[in-house]
Amino acid sequence: MKVIAFVGPSGTGKSYRALSVSKANGADGIIDDGLLISHGKVIAGTSAKREKTRIASVKHALFIPPLCAAEMKQALKHADINKLMILGTSEGMAKKIAKRLDVGEIEEFIHIEDVASESEIKMANRMRLEDGKHVIPVPTFEIQKEFSGYFLHPLRKFQPNLDVEEKRAAADKSIVRPTFSYLGDFVISDNVLNSLAIHEAMKIKGISKIRNINVRKTSHGVHMDITASLRYGCDILLTCRTAQMAIRKKIEELTSVNMRRVHILVRDLEI
Repeated sequence: MKVIAFVGPSGTGKSYRALSVSKANGADGIIDDGLLISHGKVIAGTSAKREKTRIASVKHALFIPPLCAAEMKQALKHADINKLMILGTSEGMAKKIAKRLDVGEIEEFIHIEDVASESEIKMANRMRLEDGKHVIPVPTFEIQKEFSGYFLHPLRKFQPNLDVEEKRAAADKSIVRPTFSYLGDFVISDNVLNSLAIHEAMKIKGISKIRNINVRKTSHGVHMDITASLRYGCDILLTCRTAQMAIRKKIEELTSVNMRRVHILVRDLEI
């Protein structure tokens, strides 16, 4: 496997240009911020942006934690990648990543200045510093749970009472993902998230009815609060945990929204 690197300071637009640079240089795999991306999909790893501290984030991006490095090595071993492009804030960082992952020497370094003008770099830096926007080199709806609430912005008012019927909770748009490009905004309405949650929940044995769903955004992703009726005699804890896992997995899989929390309030038991 051949290895190249695309380097530039943080916030200069590397991730935004990663796909075009990788394509121009024949790379079919990208290592960026703890993730392995190939053919427009995240195929391994978790984002360093999910770490709680900056230091932990840097260590994650460098694959310093043994588990992170081991998982990525295993993924690279089984992935059908002929040429890998590593993103880094410097040549030194890219070399460290290559060494941690045992992918061999980097054959070529491409710098952000080689593909972006000074004004474009300044614009990217401004958007990072002022707007807090971060780009991941995959199509919008291929971005899965690895990315927190960086792209999420609420447009709805929070419901004052969770204990209402689900038709009220499905009324307004709430999730917007601004792209770091000229493509505009992608909008996911509450109705989509609520419908997916209800659909998955009603598959779970022991759940009788979904009374209400409330969706809200935090700085790390989306929280979903569900009020439900369960069937008398079921294992309440097991039923709720099963529903939580199923709902979170399906929403992240189909919408790319990062589900940070799914809480279920059991309102009553039905015979």
